[in-house]
Amino acid sequence: MDAATAHLDPVFGALNLAALSHNAHDMARRAAGVPIRVASKSVRVRAVLDAVLALPGYHGVLAYTLAEGLWLAETIDDVVVGYPSADRAAYAALAADEKLASRVTVMVDSVAHLDLIDSVVAPDRRAPIRICLELDASWKSPLLGHIGVWRSPVHHATDARELAQQVVRRPGFKLVGMMGYEAQIAGLGNKPAGQPLRGAMVRAIQRSSMAELRRRRGEAVAAVRELADLEFVNAGGTGSLEASGADASVTEVAAGSGLFGPHLFDNYAHFSPAPAAAFALPVVRRPAPDRVTLLGGGWVASGPPAPDRLPQPVWPAGLRMVAREMAGEVQTPVTGEAARRLTVGDRVWLRHTKAGELSEHVNELYVVDGERVAGSVATYRGEGKAFL
Repeated sequence: MDAATAHLDPVFGALNLAALSHNAHDMARRAAGVPIRVASKSVRVRAVLDAVLALPGYHGVLAYTLAEGLWLAETIDDVVVGYPSADRAAYAALAADEKLASRVTVMVDSVAHLDLIDSVVAPDRRAPIRICLELDASWKSPLLGHIGVWRSPVHHATDARELAQQVVRRPGFKLVGMMGYEAQIAGLGNKPAGQPLRGAMVRAIQRSSMAELRRRRGEAVAAVRELADLEFVNAGGTGSLEASGADASVTEVAAGSGLFGPHLFDNYAHFSPAPAAAFALPVVRRPAPDRVTLLGGGWVASGPPAPDRLPQPVWPAGLRMVAREMAGEVQTPVTGEAARRLTVGDRVWLRHTKAGELSEHVNELYVVDGERVAGSVATYRGEGKAFL
């Protein structure tokens, strides 16, 4: 990657084509025939979305905002918005366009979401809105309490059935899908480096959580199918392709982060994605013999504030951030034996903790194919889009 991009001045992001291809095919292998819906928030590059969707084993996009979903649906015919929306202008645009309304499915987990849509455009003045119900996939552990993320209030089969009844009874809506994201399995590393006891504990929690969810989700899906002919039941993420896909009630899985292989996914026992995406920062200062300062670097990932949310210096090997300063908005000092050999104008490669967030910092990603730069692909930012 470094040799292929030697003619480029950092700051820039790059995407390794061989690694991306490896990850895409390996994810399809792990899904074992269950279709993968690509999570766009973990990519945010339309050219990559299009390329992956052209592969066997992939179908449709899981978008993260309704405005983004409408934009993608101009060229992609199956878009599910993975989170509820309060974007009235986007709902009005969806309701006014029969083509978009046939391609985009919106997420709800309460009657309040239905009321909001009706307040924007009355049922008799719009194309039918396709609806997906979100089931809470967190685990209510008898000993540990709530394990997972706080998303939907729809936890039990009775909750799902009651909300489904509201959807099918109200004009202007069509119930077509269900979704449940088991974040405590899909997004939680189960083999953290240097922490074998924590890894064993996480794997035990994940096994118990999946066993409970498989039973509960099956009951909820069966209850809703009595009321509506569901087109899909979506589940999982990059870290749970095997377990989620093995659930008999699930018809498709969602994943996206595994395509880029950010360093968050170095901490899993059952798969190992290739690091396909990285970014380069220039060395601009030498404040001491054993350290240099990089321009920029404070590209901190979402989640609980902790060192594992920071970019990871990976090349030259052996660099580390300075504990009292870490990654900064406009400068990041790094130290280590390799820092002594760096000079002003050299570059340091870093990997982002998460996947799609990298695309919010650069206008394009240079595509490295072997020992050359084959071209570049625009990120959402490069296309002038900042959805969230």
